[in-house]
Amino acid sequence: MIKVVLFDLGGTLVEYYKSSDLPGILERAINDIQQFLFDKLATTFEQDDLWKRVEQENRESGDFRVRPMEDRLANIFQLKDLANEPAFMMALCRRFMKHIFDRGVLFKDTIQVLQELKKRGLKTGVISNTPWGSPAIMWREELGRLGIAQYLDATVFCRDVGWRKPTNQIFMHALDILHVEAKDCIFVGDDPRWDISGPRGVGMDAVLVDRSGQVRGKKSISNLLELLTVI
Repeated sequence: MIKVVLFDLGGTLVEYYKSSDLPGILERAINDIQQFLFDKLATTFEQDDLWKRVEQENRESGDFRVRPMEDRLANIFQLKDLANEPAFMMALCRRFMKHIFDRGVLFKDTIQVLQELKKRGLKTGVISNTPWGSPAIMWREELGRLGIAQYLDATVFCRDVGWRKPTNQIFMHALDILHVEAKDCIFVGDDPRWDISGPRGVGMDAVLVDRSGQVRGKKSISNLLELLTVI
């Protein structure tokens, strides 16, 4: 019997960007930080070298360990001692993430489905990777801005555990917080690589939400409203 419904965030509950949008978002974010550093410190960068470092940092670890955004930015901008100042590094992270958060829009079915699940007495939560290992605190603020934090009993981001989906650690952390067993949960996400194999690896049921209609399968739904019939 399902007691908990867990969701991925981007592409499942919230629309941020398509993969084709990423290069433009990255360029604007890096240029924004360059301008910030010039205004604050009069720092300039040799562009070819800087963008080589951006390319090096624009990847995830093969073993799915989190590579924190602060470390990536410190390397890209050669920050040295400034990398040890948490407030300064958070300011850079916020400048970067503004270019993603400004694009965030709830899917039309998100609030309705979360409300209905709560009416049914089910617990809900989010388990999500974050772009470039961005800080979890910023994503919890984002859930509040979007108006969905009130419907969630648990939020787990990769920065909370140091591991990205599809590793077991991030899913097990959510189970510990909610004090439930995997067999009592169902996970809903839009990426078969992270959101299907990952939860099933710890014994959760999993459903793919395929809003584009391109990855249809036996256990897929075209929108979140269909989830209400599945559970």
